[in-house]
Amino acid sequence: MPRISNKGVSMPESPIRKLVPFAEQAYKEGKTVYHLNIGQPDIKTPQVALDAVRVHSLDILAYTRSEGSEGYRIKIADYYAKNDIHVKHDDIIVTTGGSEALLFAFGTVMDVDDEVIIPEPFYANYNGFSTASGVKVVPVISKIEDNFALPPIEEFEKLITPKTKAILICNPGNPTGYLYSKEEIKKLARIVKKHDLFLIADEVYREFAYDGATHYSILQEEGLEDYAIIIDSVSKRYSMCGARIGCLVSKNKEVIKTALKFAQARLSPPTLAQIASEAALQTPQSYFDDVIIEYEERRNVLIEELNKIEGVQVGNPKGAFYCIAQLPIKNSDAFAQWLLESFHLNGETIMVAPAAGFYSTPGVGLNQIRIAYVLNVDSLRKAVHILKEALKVYKD
Repeated sequence: MPRISNKGVSMPESPIRKLVPFAEQAYKEGKTVYHLNIGQPDIKTPQVALDAVRVHSLDILAYTRSEGSEGYRIKIADYYAKNDIHVKHDDIIVTTGGSEALLFAFGTVMDVDDEVIIPEPFYANYNGFSTASGVKVVPVISKIEDNFALPPIEEFEKLITPKTKAILICNPGNPTGYLYSKEEIKKLARIVKKHDLFLIADEVYREFAYDGATHYSILQEEGLEDYAIIIDSVSKRYSMCGARIGCLVSKNKEVIKTALKFAQARLSPPTLAQIASEAALQTPQSYFDDVIIEYEERRNVLIEELNKIEGVQVGNPKGAFYCIAQLPIKNSDAFAQWLLESFHLNGETIMVAPAAGFYSTPGVGLNQIRIAYVLNVDSLRKAVHILKEALKVYKD
């Protein structure tokens, strides 16, 4: 029998999706499952985006340009200008979700065996993207005790080697909800310029900043034009996860020229999804204002209820819609599976994401879970109550 590639063998499973078969079995057994495991918002997609697809006048569903339609990219640039990020449409490549943008970024700036420094815990698929690209993740650990704040710059400098090509951050962060301050972005800017590295920022949760805070983009930082690459997506901003439209943005012309070759290799991003995403840019600010109020309430309820559970420690997110909770258990993978297979409270249970998959350091995060507060407040209260009761009876 032919052998599977070493790359395929080492490709990590998604900590978010690998428990799906157990959830499906729970459904078959008649259980209600509260999904805290995945960032699929229950917020309605803007009607203007859905209508654009419903009433399109296309006769042929044709390819668009590899970098995305020019009209859409011009409107994306206008959107960025409203957020004090000044780029041209030629600085933008439309991608099939933020995931493809990350793969293009990795392929553009790193070769096999090169290194990328990432503060962990981080979005679990960064592990997958690095494996697919043959790139080594070098983690710099942020801790729940510090609310996952950026580690001291000295910690980054200790890790830089001749193979280091980039630093990658997620701002606001998935899975921690950490929002980088302007001062922290400036510190990172200094270090990438000093060591001639790229700074890649996954900014897909830009709109979701709480407590009156504002998001500061790496492309707002003067002097970072040749170093900065933004990863973006419509998935969470407009609750359009199924559209699979994102983009890569950089003022570095060589980055865009090179990333375009990867884009050409996959031909073009999906046409109908671009139509919907272009229309979504007409979404009024009131939509986001209401969403922020809703998510802030959900966050407050979730953190308050989690803090009532003995032995649970939780970070306080300032953005996105996730948090990391540390539980009085030894192995959250086993616990998450047990919740679906063997536990219910009046026919109800929960699905969580084990947090070890959001680290690349072995043995870290084994007693943590990521919770996505994408459910309404009543459902969140029920879900946390189920967690509390489950911890009372669970045995490692």
